[in-house]
Amino acid sequence: MPTYDYKCLTCDVRFERFQGITAPALTECPECGGEVKRLIGAGAGLIFKGSGFYITDYRSEGYKESAKKDKKSSSGTENKSGKKEKKTDSGSSSKSESKAAD
Repeated sequence: MPTYDYKCLTCDVRFERFQGITAPALTECPECGGEVKRLIGAGAGLIFKGSGFYITDYRSEGYKESAKKDKKSSSGTENKSGKKEKKTDSGSSSKSESKAAD
């Protein structure tokens, strides 16, 4: 439930009321009984502090270990000389060759 700000048009008193969204606006000042007007408020800002929160922040240890293994195996394979070779997509070269043949 939001907090609404009101101002009395007679005595200039400002006050707040904790009301439901569907509740009718107040019409009477609690100090003098005069007419009040509901003010437009900025509302409460939502503030996130910290580095952020992601679904992967709280993964199990087993998941983290298998993800590390997958990352190591997909980063490349070693050839006979001990150097890593990156996997290349051979599908793009066959596509360009088939277009040239047409």
